[in-house]
Amino acid sequence: MQLIQSRAQRACGALVLSLGLTGLAAAQASAHAEVGPPTVQKGASQMFTVAVPTEDAKATTTQIVLTVPAGFSIDSFEAEPGWKRSVQSTGSGEEAVIQKVTWTGGKTPTGEDSVFRFLGQPAKSGVYTFGVQQTYSTGKIVDWSGPESSDTPAPVVKAVSSIGGGGSSSTLGVIALIVAALALVLGLVGLAGGRRSLT
Repeated sequence: MQLIQSRAQRACGALVLSLGLTGLAAAQASAHAEVGPPTVQKGASQMFTVAVPTEDAKATTTQIVLTVPAGFSIDSFEAEPGWKRSVQSTGSGEEAVIQKVTWTGGKTPTGEDSVFRFLGQPAKSGVYTFGVQQTYSTGKIVDWSGPESSDTPAPVVKAVSSIGGGGSSSTLGVIALIVAALALVLGLVGLAGGRRSLT
């Protein structure tokens, strides 16, 4: 009976490790320009983060241009040391609508992300697709505006009517369910073994 339990425990450990490595590999493979959080509540103002990876081994990132989708408003920005920010907007004062933001003057090295934060909100439910243009110190330009399956996918934020407790499943959630199921099996095996020893 101990042998059965030992094998089940090893199988559980191997499965958890495998799923963990799969999630890690997926995270490493998705080194793309991102705007997050990926899912937010419509009409709710919150902090968003733009992160753009420097993937060129022989250059630094010196400029980032963010194109804001229609229906998504930016209220204010968090200052980023080493970068200068300029905005292109329509209207004026409180009625101003920011359409494009440009950060220049930075020098983000290979393997690091250029990160910027702003307070914003989507007006309605739906999918908001941002445009990101990245310029390297060599003059090379990367346009993060392609479809999800491309090498340069555009960052996307989904706005929903309400954020509930359920709905989306993550790798960690799947792992937790599998571990719980295996723990139940091990418990039943142990219980059966205990009953046999008493008879």
